[in-house]
Amino acid sequence: MPHLFEPLQLGQLRLANRIVVAPMCQYSADEGSATDWHLLHLGHLALSGAGLLTIEATAVTAEGRISPTDLGLYSDANEAALERVLAAVRRHSPIPVAIQLAHAGRKGSSEAPWDGGAQIPPDAERGWRTEAPSAVAHAEGEAPPQALDRAGLARLRDTFAQAAVRAARLGIDGIEVHAAHGYLLHQFLSPLANRREDEYGGSRENRMRFPLEVFEAVRAAFPAGRPVWARVSATDWVPGGWELEDTIAFAQALKARGSAAIHVSSGGVSPAQKIALGPGYQVPFAQRIKEAVGLPVIAVGLITEPEQADAIVRGGQADAVALARAMLYDPRWPWHAAAKLGAQVAAPKQYWRAQPREHKDLFAGAHYGQR
Repeated sequence: MPHLFEPLQLGQLRLANRIVVAPMCQYSADEGSATDWHLLHLGHLALSGAGLLTIEATAVTAEGRISPTDLGLYSDANEAALERVLAAVRRHSPIPVAIQLAHAGRKGSSEAPWDGGAQIPPDAERGWRTEAPSAVAHAEGEAPPQALDRAGLARLRDTFAQAAVRAARLGIDGIEVHAAHGYLLHQFLSPLANRREDEYGGSRENRMRFPLEVFEAVRAAFPAGRPVWARVSATDWVPGGWELEDTIAFAQALKARGSAAIHVSSGGVSPAQKIALGPGYQVPFAQRIKEAVGLPVIAVGLITEPEQADAIVRGGQADAVALARAMLYDPRWPWHAAAKLGAQVAAPKQYWRAQPREHKDLFAGAHYGQR
């Protein structure tokens, strides 16, 4: 069997294969609540044959949204709307579902990407004053955020925990804590964004303190039998910023607090970043973290071909691969990967007739007789 299609255990959660649908913001929510778009989007990705489906970055407060149309899990209305979507998914797919809990920090109050992605001024009708570790704007010309005081830190810890409780009620199988891509928890980690002079700033250990407190709060609020892990940016791609050795120290601290895995991405905290793009460009970071920390790692970033993905897992560089844009372009990517690599994949019985004649054993358990 190709290594990509071997099962993977994340804590007590068993994935049928090593393909993860990465969290992908849809900018299509209504006051934080999932809409019919999410029903369509998550519903058809749930039929992909992947081992895990991850719901997009989901804000733990209204001010923690990237845009006014971001998904949230901070109200009863948000929870009820997502419950409707998940009920439909579960009726038609056995895929495990995780959610990425997030707070945008100083990158909040922004337009959707197709509307330019610029910051919406805090005094504009749809804008708000963002909050962050320090009163340092993300980009030149943007309004600086409000620096969080101790009461603000305590409030945000609680909102992450409250969102984890809601996720548990919804039957979510796992939680990914978003500490990457320049959002709030990454802002605490990076010296480019964190200029604090208290115990939450300065040294690496101090800058790690709040993200680790948030992780502990989420882990404590979520059922012990369901895994919690973190997504990290391995490097800021900016001199003087957060680097790989910092990420290794953070991952080791996460492991000590019960993290089931580390999802390894990079960048996002500064417009000055200079990223060396190329196929699988972040995989070496994942491999280094895996070797140093001893946790399962998920690699992501320009992983597009089945042979490439299988080689990453087979070579021990990562334990799973996450696909985002590639999955949007080809929502049946796992089917096509299984066909190319000679493996089997789950497919709904309504689609069994799509099994190619040259791959008659592609769909596990499929039999289709038609008069």
